[in-house]
Formats: sequence, structure tokens, C-alpha cells
Amino acid sequence: MNRIIRGVIQYNQKIKAGLVKQFEHVSDHPNPTAVMFTCMDSRMLPTRFTQSAVGDMFVVRNAGNMIPAAPNYGSYSEVSINTEPAALELAVKRGKIRHVVVCGHSDCKAMNTLYQLHQCPTKFDVSSPMDQWLRRNGFESMKKLNERLHIGPKTMKFESEVAPSQSFEAIIDPMEKWSAEDKLSQINVLQQIMNISTHEFLKDYLEAGNLHLHGAWFNIYDGEVFLFSKDRKRFVVIDEKTVPSLSAELERRCPLPEDKAGDVVIQNLH
Repeated sequence: MNRIIRGVIQYNQKIKAGLVKQFEHVSDHPNPTAVMFTCMDSRMLPTRFTQSAVGDMFVVRNAGNMIPAAPNYGSYSEVSINTEPAALELAVKRGKIRHVVVCGHSDCKAMNTLYQLHQCPTKFDVSSPMDQWLRRNGFESMKKLNERLHIGPKTMKFESEVAPSQSFEAIIDPMEKWSAEDKLSQINVLQQIMNISTHEFLKDYLEAGNLHLHGAWFNIYDGEVFLFSKDRKRFVVIDEKTVPSLSAELERRCPLPEDKAGDVVIQNLH
């Protein structure tokens, strides 16, 4: 706690005045354009690596950046009473957000634990909230990792029954650069996008093209940020070289008015 208190003092001395000006500018009418689901890992600083200011973005954090899927019974899905779907409703239906980003990262302790539980099922502790959370919401991700390890870097299908427009294909780690756990982390990002698409209250937004789901991944060892490209079927590092193609893809797939505000920033990179 002493570290936290010292941090507040430094905040008071160096940062608060600037933030108060941002609060005054945003006032009671913030205009966030995205909601990001990311991991609670202390090494993940999403507002830093996206350079988000006050009012720019909702952030929801949990162990493993997971979004529980809606329980499905036949052709209907039940309402999922969890923080994450509630946050989606708040952001999308009430906040008019049009972009949802799921962002995972390398060396994710939640994904490492999920992988270990799969390798040694006897380690599963029925009294552990963490183990139960990972097994329930990571089961499909683990199944897809097994598929990836079996077939190698070939095309995998991610299919949505509730919102078919959200189905896509992916090639995970085509260069065999990452460990099995990091492969799992990347697969999990894409599977959580599928989980989002199971919620009936989002179906009309998704099918009408008024809501767009994105996958991102952060490498904690070198600070690189990756965006999943549906065109290229893989995670692509975001840098000056890839921005033109990634932006062109986003403009074509997500033709929303607020995206136009990004053009000036992109041009200034060159």
C-alpha cells in the first residue's frame, strides 16, 4: 500500500492537473468509440499502448480476457448474467459503441494455467474459482489449440451460429514462433470474439454491420501490438509498414463515420 500511496502523491504533483483539464473537456458527455476486453495482468497497460485519453475507451479486465458465451438451448440463448455481457450491453446498446476489441498477451498466467490443467487434469481444484473460470470459458480455446497442434499452421475455422457474418478463418502462428501457451492465448482472443457473437442482444447490431469485433495481442517482451487481420487470416504487427493495409481493411470492413477521424493520425506516421 505504501507504493500506492507514493504513486498517488506523484499523480497529485505531476499528472492530476493535466487530467483535470481532460475531465473538464469531456465533462458529462464522454464519447468513447471502443470497449476493450483485456487481461488483468499487471504488465498489461492498454491505455498506454493505445495512447487513450480520458473518455476514449471503455476497458474491462479479468483473468484471461474472457467473455462468457450465452448458454445455448436449441436455437435460443439464455441471458448470461456476468460482468462481461453486462459491460457489452452498457457499451453497445446504451453507449452506442461500435467497436469491441479483445486483447490478449504473451506469457498470460491465465492461459498458462489453462494449458497446465489440460496437461494434468488431476491439478484441477473444484474449489478454485480460477480453475472453474478457466475451464468453463476456456474449454473451446483449448479444443482449438489441440486442433492447431495436430494440424500445424493450417487454416482453422471460427464459426458463429447466432451471427454468421462474424465467422472467419485463421492461421495461428504460421512461422511457429510462439510457445503452445502463447498459441493458446492467440486462439483464446479469437474464441472470445466468437463468445461475444453468441449473445442474442448483439445479433442485430452485428448482422447489420453496426458493431465490429476485433482481436488484438500484446507481446510483453518487446512491446509490439498485433491486430488480427481477417483478410490475411493472422495476427499482424501494427507498425508504420502495416498501417496502410490494416487501415484499408478496416475502412472496407468497418465503414463507420467515426473511423474517419483516424485518417490524419495514419498519414502523420509517414
